[in-house]
Amino acid sequence: MVGRALHEFCEASGDRVFAYDHAKLDIADAEGVWRAVSSNKPDVVINCAAWTNVDGCESDVKRAFSANALGPENLARASQEVKAAYITISTDYVFDGTKDGFYTQEDAPNPQSVYGHAKLEGERLSLMAYDRAIIVRTGYIFGRGGVNFLSTVVERALKGEKLKAITDTYGTPTSATDLAERLRRLAELNVPGIYHVVNSGPGVSFEEFTRKAVALVGNREAVVEPISSDTLNRPAKRPRNSRLRCLLSEKLGLPPLPDWESALEQFIKIRVHP
Repeated sequence: MVGRALHEFCEASGDRVFAYDHAKLDIADAEGVWRAVSSNKPDVVINCAAWTNVDGCESDVKRAFSANALGPENLARASQEVKAAYITISTDYVFDGTKDGFYTQEDAPNPQSVYGHAKLEGERLSLMAYDRAIIVRTGYIFGRGGVNFLSTVVERALKGEKLKAITDTYGTPTSATDLAERLRRLAELNVPGIYHVVNSGPGVSFEEFTRKAVALVGNREAVVEPISSDTLNRPAKRPRNSRLRCLLSEKLGLPPLPDWESALEQFIKIRVHP
């Protein structure tokens, strides 16, 4: 989802883009990564690859760390060798969710799941391999082609389905399109560090996001059923609150991203009238 959005945005901006899906390049394969990077000699490498099956990571730790930790390290090392700017995407799930407000770069990560631990290790290994690495934490991403709940809720609302939405888990929704634009801008600036990139506005629960989407779609047959996260009995523990805020963006002159409601409205407009 993010890779597709980034590919489209960069090409539209006039960039020459070398895009790889998993079939073309397994980022856990260090030799394959080096061949791809050294042959193309890009100015920028942006890692949008990840294994984001949070529950699946609990039962396959090796795969989780291979994709989410070793892969980013391989890309960081190859980027350093060719002196390319390097960005890798991390997650809000590196935090434990016990904080009441927004998590910033000053908050200590404390992941509660294998997925969160693997992504945090990906951050650490990337920075160890390449001291100019850029880490972008984000979360609650929605966009075209996405298979997660926030991305599919619009399609399901259009069909008039009954939507079960969690009431007690909060994050900051992020449009894949807006994220792509910010990733490219960070690549241009090439200032190493950890950034939190999300749409602006207060954090919301899955239920609040779903009700907003249903209202915008306007299908009265779509019904939202609120549920508690505890009733789902999922293998992986999720943070109850993983809202993010960035302390670095403003210092670099980067304006806040559009508010998530406007981004959702734009997403729905494109979906209904492509």
